[in-house]
Amino acid sequence: MHQNTTLYHTMQSNKQYQELQVQEGIYIPQPAMDYPQDNPFERTLFPTFDRELAIDEHYPYLNDSPAHLRRIRWAYPILLKTGLNILLHVKMGLRIRGREVLKKYKREFANGAITIANHVYRLDCPCVLLAVKAKNTTRIPMFAPNFRTKDNFFLNVVGGVPIPDSTTNMSALKKFNEAFDEYNRRGWWFHIFPEACRWDMYKPLRSFQKGAFTMSYKYNKPLLPCVITYRERKGIFRLFGPKSLPLLTVTIGEPIIPDTTQPRKTEVERLRDVAHAQMTKMAGIIHNPWPSSWGNQ
Repeated sequence: MHQNTTLYHTMQSNKQYQELQVQEGIYIPQPAMDYPQDNPFERTLFPTFDRELAIDEHYPYLNDSPAHLRRIRWAYPILLKTGLNILLHVKMGLRIRGREVLKKYKREFANGAITIANHVYRLDCPCVLLAVKAKNTTRIPMFAPNFRTKDNFFLNVVGGVPIPDSTTNMSALKKFNEAFDEYNRRGWWFHIFPEACRWDMYKPLRSFQKGAFTMSYKYNKPLLPCVITYRERKGIFRLFGPKSLPLLTVTIGEPIIPDTTQPRKTEVERLRDVAHAQMTKMAGIIHNPWPSSWGNQ
């Protein structure tokens, strides 16, 4: 009871939740934490490191080694397509909407696309990968320190590529960019969380960083917005989690096509604003408390 009271107080005192307005019938889960109110990119979760790993210019951002490719070929279908698929449908009641978009725009996606989504759950990346029927040729730029944790194997299997610290190692960033140039040449898909970091079960849509939209412009790849929303835990699903843990729905939206005839800066900003507005609407939000951009991002 004390925990529920605390969470209710968190929702009532958080200025973003006070300003949030949603459509009738939209479910807002109990806050999972005391969310930051002044910086949409503030990290709320800090990994426990259990290994040393140099993420520098020598890291294999483009890993075509036979051992790695063999590992991906057997582990990807077992881990994602089978294990996590079952887990997410049973524990989180995963539902997927909008898959007809994949067929409707098959021609536009022939050379790959960039899926984007709100970052609200530890396994939200697999949720999106399952929703769009991703293959093991999807690559995901990720927060580099997470590769120094027990999740290293999982991150590599699902296609994670650590983003090197550009403030300390420009040579590493060059290698990272060259790897994605090659992935793009191969027509592979990318997935990016433009909110940058995870806020568990957060309802408002936070501001977006520019990375996904810069890549969309650079590679002339369509953006495919996906939004994770919540449902109240009811019925048989009460057996697999507490009532405060909501069920999840992934909705796939209409693609956003970059206009590479426009100046880069102007078009990147337009892509970000359009994506933020479209995903806000997909989430059933009437008034969202965060703007599409924040600070220098």
